[in-house]
Amino acid sequence: MHDLVHRAPLGGDMNWLWAIILGLVLGVIARALIPGKQAIPLWLTVIFGMLGSVLGNWAATGIGVEDTKGIDWTRHLLQLIGAVIVVAVGSRLWAMVRGRSHHQQRA
Repeated sequence: MHDLVHRAPLGGDMNWLWAIILGLVLGVIARALIPGKQAIPLWLTVIFGMLGSVLGNWAATGIGVEDTKGIDWTRHLLQLIGAVIVVAVGSRLWAMVRGRSHHQQRA
C-alpha cells in the first residue's frame, strides 16, 4: 500500500504526458496514411490523435479486448484506426470552418 501511495501522484501526471505523446504519434501517423494534405495545425493533430486513441480504446473494450501481457497489438491497431477516422473527419471540418471564416473576412 505504501508503494501505491508514492506512485499515484506521479502516475497521474505521467498519464497526461503519455496521452499527449500518444496523441502526437497517432495523429502524425494518421496524417501520413490519409491521402492528400491535411491543413490542420500540430496542436490539432495532437488533439485529434488523443481523441482517436480514446475512440480506439472504446472500440477495443466494446469487442472485449482487455489488458494483455506484453504488447496489445489489437488495441493499438484500433487506436490508430480511430486516429485516422478522427483526423480525416476533423481536418475536413477544420477546412470548412477556416474556409468560411476566410470567406467572411473577404466579404
